[in-house]
Amino acid sequence: MSNKSSTQLALFADSVASANKEKEDLSSTFADNMSLPIHRWFRYTAGFSASWVKELIQKTGAKRIIDPFCGSGTVLLESAFAGIEAMGVEAHPYIFRIASAKLCWQEDAEEFRHQAKKLLALAQEIKIEEDTVVPVLIEKCYPLTVRIKLEALKRAWMTIDVQDYIKELNWFVITSILRLTSPVGTAQWQYVLPNKSKSNVIDPFHAFEAKVVQIYQDMKAMQQLHSTPGATRVYLEDARNMKSIPDEWADLVITSPPYANNYDYADATRLEMTFWGDVSNWGELHEKVRQYLITACTQNISHLERDADAMLNSSLLSPIASELRDKYVELSQVRLTKGGKKNYHLMIMAYFHDLSKVFYELQRTTQPDAKMCFVIGDSAPYGVYIPVDKWLGELAISAGFSHYSFEKLRDRNNKWKNRKHTVPLQEGRLWINK
Repeated sequence: MSNKSSTQLALFADSVASANKEKEDLSSTFADNMSLPIHRWFRYTAGFSASWVKELIQKTGAKRIIDPFCGSGTVLLESAFAGIEAMGVEAHPYIFRIASAKLCWQEDAEEFRHQAKKLLALAQEIKIEEDTVVPVLIEKCYPLTVRIKLEALKRAWMTIDVQDYIKELNWFVITSILRLTSPVGTAQWQYVLPNKSKSNVIDPFHAFEAKVVQIYQDMKAMQQLHSTPGATRVYLEDARNMKSIPDEWADLVITSPPYANNYDYADATRLEMTFWGDVSNWGELHEKVRQYLITACTQNISHLERDADAMLNSSLLSPIASELRDKYVELSQVRLTKGGKKNYHLMIMAYFHDLSKVFYELQRTTQPDAKMCFVIGDSAPYGVYIPVDKWLGELAISAGFSHYSFEKLRDRNNKWKNRKHTVPLQEGRLWINK
């Protein structure tokens, strides 16, 4: 380990939490956000606490912030509320639209409500034939009566000619109610489970109306509280190539990259993309979404096998090459003893290769005295432990940053009886100084 990395200085002396907290720290989760205006518009399970972001912005006195994995826009919103500039990058096209819609909170709330009412009235008049052909997934997730109303809302949205921000907000409203109106297993931001059912289901027209009221009230309230919000922008770009962000632009980075836990972020929006006609089957998700994301799951990565040696010997991975190669070999052997034979060895290799590129981009786009905070979780595919915090810290040092430290927040994956392994995992914050 280098002298720089071995120092591992904390960014803020009082920010490092005690390992023996009496109460579990949930600031790395989205839970509290569902009670906050604007943030609550969309439940983004992969997100983190807006209140914590607010406190961090205040504590650091940051003027410009980057979030290279901005998700549904938590950092961007809190930056706007604080009156400072922020830029976010999101590679997932649907989550990018979610963030973009939420950033419309500063627009004309009265006009939005007026046009939304017109859209709903039009939808209630549109006649949808019962034999209208729909994708199999939509047919599995919605009974005919619900399907007809959702189709009417979609056609009304396609028909009405309105300003761009209203068009996006109304798209967002319809998108945000799709899972609420399905009686099958469609919990927000989870895989679709047509064979499961849920009891709390809302009529599409009622759900649309209720969401419009929520958005309208939040827009009015937050506009009164924040009359001069900071300028915030979100770009549909790759965190490995943030071409829209200038050199040495930000003094603070707050983000949470995908965890290396085999969660398929592309499949998480398959229901929504199918409803809007953007994909017609599961396989198209790779073409439309997955290929643009950081590698964090084992779907569609078998082709990396032929490039494994070159990637493992890449200068990007040199700080962790020896340890990574050992884990790569171990996983490639363990997988052969498992029924699924999942390519975890390839996923882990590509994951750190991708994030090394992200660190170099952040080195380019941050100021000389910048600070960064990555909310991260470690991983143990097939029970093989991967020291995510240590390896990411080493990659950051290699990219030109000076120090890192890890602050544990909570244990995770320890409450389920069907766990695949017994390796203890944790979640926390990786603090990095430039």
